[in-house]
Amino acid sequence: QVQLVESGGGLVQAGGSLRLSCAASGRTFSSYTMGWFRQAPGKEREFVAAISWSSSSPYYADSVKGRFTMSRDNAKNTVYLQMNSLKPEDTAVYYCALRTYYSRTAHDSSEYNYWGQGTQVTVSS
Repeated sequence: QVQLVESGGGLVQAGGSLRLSCAASGRTFSSYTMGWFRQAPGKEREFVAAISWSSSSPYYADSVKGRFTMSRDNAKNTVYLQMNSLKPEDTAVYYCALRTYYSRTAHDSSEYNYWGQGTQVTVSS
């Protein structure tokens, strides 16, 4: 079993920044994809960003390109999501997720087999 723990959420004004962290513990994997998803009340879970073990180039949803940056620290089994120029529509619970097998896609939440409990991000106007 793998545990994922998100942190770094909070309340920020529009235009501000937050940095989320997701630390993985337990079993380690040599091939994986780590993703960030978010879900606002009454809305479907939405893909945000993802990065594979073999790549330094994350994949981003169009809605966050140019504003969010995902990074990885393999030594700490941790991924980060730097969120800049935040907008009220970014308000959501943010989840990190792990996929332990290969797939061509990164945006499909159903392909991820481990999930964190989420961290709340609230952007005020």
